[in-house]
Amino acid sequence: MRIAVNTRFLLKDYLEGYGYFIYELFRRITENHPEHTFIFIFDRPWDQQFIFGKNVIPIQAGPPARHPLLWKYWYDYKVPALLRKHKADLFISCDGFCSLRTRVPQCLVLHDLAFLHYPAGISKTQLAFYKKYTPAFLKKANTVITVSAFSKNDIAIHYPFATDKLQVIYNGIRPVFQPLDFAARQPVKDQYTEGKEYFIYTGSVHPRKNLLGLLRAFSLFKKRQQSSMKLVIAGRLAWKYDSFVSSLKTYKYRQDVVMTGYLPDTELARLMAAAYALVYPSFFEGFGVPVAEAMQAGVPVITSAGTAMEEVAGEAALYADPADHKALADQLMRMYKDESLRAGLIEKGKIKAKQYNWDTAAGRTWELIQDCVA
Repeated sequence: MRIAVNTRFLLKDYLEGYGYFIYELFRRITENHPEHTFIFIFDRPWDQQFIFGKNVIPIQAGPPARHPLLWKYWYDYKVPALLRKHKADLFISCDGFCSLRTRVPQCLVLHDLAFLHYPAGISKTQLAFYKKYTPAFLKKANTVITVSAFSKNDIAIHYPFATDKLQVIYNGIRPVFQPLDFAARQPVKDQYTEGKEYFIYTGSVHPRKNLLGLLRAFSLFKKRQQSSMKLVIAGRLAWKYDSFVSSLKTYKYRQDVVMTGYLPDTELARLMAAAYALVYPSFFEGFGVPVAEAMQAGVPVITSAGTAMEEVAGEAALYADPADHKALADQLMRMYKDESLRAGLIEKGKIKAKQYNWDTAAGRTWELIQDCVA
């Protein structure tokens, strides 16, 4: 087979959600199936680290598709021409978009419907594009993969015509996220938090992640507890972050908040594993990868009720309504005060994390690719 893959999110030193998903899946799939050819379609110059083997043909198809008008042009004109030229048997796209102008079978990965549930998190032009074209993408795709039963049910409710196409494949967890022994944690604390314990949030900074709510909850925690606990926010400033940055400048406990910016995998894994707990208060997620990463690293989790994180973590986390910063502060206090509770969550998390494996995800994706072509 000749399988074309949308790889525009494989960006050197800039891998995040979609990029990690594509990287982990297709590194395994291309290595496990050397008898097949994979055409990686980039929208800007590629890095050699993403060319996983001799059976990978990289192609640059500009211009970079980073705006709704360019999305439409890239998917509906550039991609179909390349699929014809390279005689592709399948096009797989892992970012929720596919081509509406090709007859080649398509496998679409739609992670969630965050744009419907939290429209304030994206621009008006992007929101209009998502609302207009997501139903068309779902109708056009032969197979639709999503990353949790939560997302599958949500997609089926809003687009019932796609129900029979939906398949769930959980994200995996990168193996770099592992527990650290007590002695190895202290140098991390010395490096980032003056040797103090800390709560950590990992991920990009934008409104849907509810970091203003996290600051309010942490403020209540500090007032109640008078502890030396720090808050580490590890991730890049993504979009619509001005309100958060402005709030942080005048935040009473600014000296207890550490902003790291984007970190490479190995450093992020060290920082995660040395944390007292992960706090992930996002308003909406289709999976919530940091939650799974924390569990594998032996770090207890506080996260949002009413989202996919309840499915991902089960009994291995504490939950709070993300819109209620007082409830979130209460869970910070519980985690801080009850060491036996914390220890129990760590052990439950390690067990739960074993469900999320990239080898399993790659194997199941390959089965669906074969079915889609057939």
